[in-house]
Amino acid sequence: MPSVRPPPASPLIGVAFMLGAMASLPLIDVFAKLLGQQGVPVLQIVWARLAVGAVVALPFALGHRSPKGLIPDRPLYHCFRSGFLILATFCFFLALKFLPIADALAIFFVQPLVVTVLSVLVLKEAVPRNRWAAVAVGFIGTLIIIRPGFVALNPGSLLALAAGSFLAIYFVMTRHIAGRAPAMVTTFQTNAVGGLMLSLAMPFIWHPPTATQWLMCAGLGAIATFGHYLIVRAYDYSEASLLAPLAYTEMIVATAAGWYFFKDFPDAMTFLGVAVLIACALYITLTERSRPTPEAIEQP
Repeated sequence: MPSVRPPPASPLIGVAFMLGAMASLPLIDVFAKLLGQQGVPVLQIVWARLAVGAVVALPFALGHRSPKGLIPDRPLYHCFRSGFLILATFCFFLALKFLPIADALAIFFVQPLVVTVLSVLVLKEAVPRNRWAAVAVGFIGTLIIIRPGFVALNPGSLLALAAGSFLAIYFVMTRHIAGRAPAMVTTFQTNAVGGLMLSLAMPFIWHPPTATQWLMCAGLGAIATFGHYLIVRAYDYSEASLLAPLAYTEMIVATAAGWYFFKDFPDAMTFLGVAVLIACALYITLTERSRPTPEAIEQP
């Protein structure tokens, strides 16, 4: 019989870790937007995010396995999975060239809705009717943000929507292999495989970074790994149903960061659409409290 993990004993510590993660992760978007404005190719920014992330995650992964054990047991599957993460990151960073950070993140919140749909089509999971209703309302919230037919369609909106959809596929593929390796090992494998794949393209698009740009590139990977390490630690102390709604505090920090660094601020309709999306997520979270806890999956 496998041992049963005792319930978390310090939920406030978990909340603190989660809030710390949500406060740090928007800095990734700030660095990506600044680098894009300075002429660094978006694909090179994505490469830096993954390559540095692999270097930062390596010592933690070695704490779980030997160097030989870090080689993925299903290399082709990991290549496809990393490919969808590359597409998601590329589309989102490119969207930041056209949209404020908060607007792009708001549209990106469509990702949980796409995961719900794919969980039925791919994983054959049973989804109750009330969750389907939440997905439908959440889609309306996305339409409120994008407003097709009412305002000129911004290419950044389509890119952010594509980013959320690609990340949803990445999540579903991650869930399919959940439990095969510790989360930090999977994180290293994802970053390493993606970084190696993009390294093949770097000689053709390479933009020599300045010292400041190198620091921002390093910050991308370091903050991403640190932020998601905080998320893992948060789940060591608190239940998923308590922590899930806190993920939307990232929107608050992203709005503040966009205003401080770029003088961008979302309009009222964007806030309305975000409110609808958050309400759907909260509803799903509350209804899931009575269901068995799903198997945890690694986050990109």
